[in-house]
Amino acid sequence: MNFFNQWLNRPRPMNAALGGLCLGLVVIAVAIEVGLGMEPCPLCIFQRVAFVAMGVVLWLGVVIPGWTVGLLAGGAALAGIALAWRHLWLQSLPADEVPACGPGLDYLVDAFPLAEVVTMVLAGSGECAEVDRILGVSIPLWTLLAFAVLGLAAVAINGLAAVKGRS
Repeated sequence: MNFFNQWLNRPRPMNAALGGLCLGLVVIAVAIEVGLGMEPCPLCIFQRVAFVAMGVVLWLGVVIPGWTVGLLAGGAALAGIALAWRHLWLQSLPADEVPACGPGLDYLVDAFPLAEVVTMVLAGSGECAEVDRILGVSIPLWTLLAFAVLGLAAVAINGLAAVKGRS
């Protein structure tokens, strides 16, 4: 328990480690994509963006830890959880209710305004309903768990730093 408390009281290295974990998860996702030839769906790409945003915010927390970093990282984690939840919901639909496959994200970004792209991606498409598993667990469930754990850790560590005046 002393070891745990010692690290909780050191927000700067914890922010660096958590930020590294976020960006490491994106590297793993790209390695899975390239190594296994899996094309990411638009929701997968949005989840990667949420991990990158969270990682960057946490690395900023190395310089200025505190409530702002905790809340921004927590916000990125909540966005990632919402995206992963939507992805899991699409995967749970019966085959006849799955939305039709749409164009790739590259085309959407080129052809439509950003707000419309976000709306279309969140509506989902057929490729988002495909279930790929790692160790028997779907990839969106892994990301949801990672967002929850990393987000809670970021809020706790930076909130504690702010309360104790270590920011």
